[in-house]
Amino acid sequence: MRAVVLSLALGLAAPAFGQDAGTLADIRAELSQLSADLQGLRSELVTSGAPGLQAAGGASALDRMNTMEAALSRLTARAEALENRINRVVSDGTNRLGDLEFRLCELEPGCDISTIGQTPTLGGAPVTAAAVTAPAPNATAPAAAPSMAMNEQADFDRAKGVLGQGDFRGAADLFATFAQTYPGGPLTAEAMFLRGEALQQAGDLPGAARAWLEAFSAEPQGLRAADSLLMLGRSLGDLGQQVEACATLAEVGIRFPGAPAAGQAASAMQGLGCQ
Repeated sequence: MRAVVLSLALGLAAPAFGQDAGTLADIRAELSQLSADLQGLRSELVTSGAPGLQAAGGASALDRMNTMEAALSRLTARAEALENRINRVVSDGTNRLGDLEFRLCELEPGCDISTIGQTPTLGGAPVTAAAVTAPAPNATAPAAAPSMAMNEQADFDRAKGVLGQGDFRGAADLFATFAQTYPGGPLTAEAMFLRGEALQQAGDLPGAARAWLEAFSAEPQGLRAADSLLMLGRSLGDLGQQVEACATLAEVGIRFPGAPAAGQAASAMQGLGCQ
């Protein structure tokens, strides 16, 4: 694999880009509404004649409205430019993730490239305004934790128990099934991370690397995101992909500077002789 593969999938995951694009779409809609309201006020002011103009502050009122309209136009243009930039970054990051997954599959014995399928869009839903839900009115309120489905805890505990018994391949299969059965659940990120550990214990380093890549790309800002990225970098180093490993490990410190994984990534970089 060349360094160009991983320059990385680490455009890798721009956090929560789907949400950013949705917010920008909302802002654009609000700016359009403000512009329409301002034009309506201008019409009312003009039709009210001299008394209305005087009540609004005189002739300077129209000048102030012109200034506000120009500012709204500039803000709208900037929002559109940001939305287009986000779309390009998400597209590039998704392509890089797909490339890395493809190359890891080439290293994994028995991996059928034809079964990889299409890489999910980075950050979740496609970056279109229609695919995003507007933020709740109280944007500062913490998001409610996802509720647990029936049997979810029991299925997770069963997979973890198999891992503890030393049946690493069996545990990996159970964790994979769990992630497919309970997508987005409160234990899914942990299950995806532990699947990587199980495959590593089973001696399947390429499979473990793919598992940690999938865990990170599924939740790039999740509770296990930093650890998944750290383990992906370490596993790439174990596979002899030093340049890619160094790039991945460096990304841990950039994305999660205060996390314990950042310090571990720095130590791993020293061990690999990263420049």
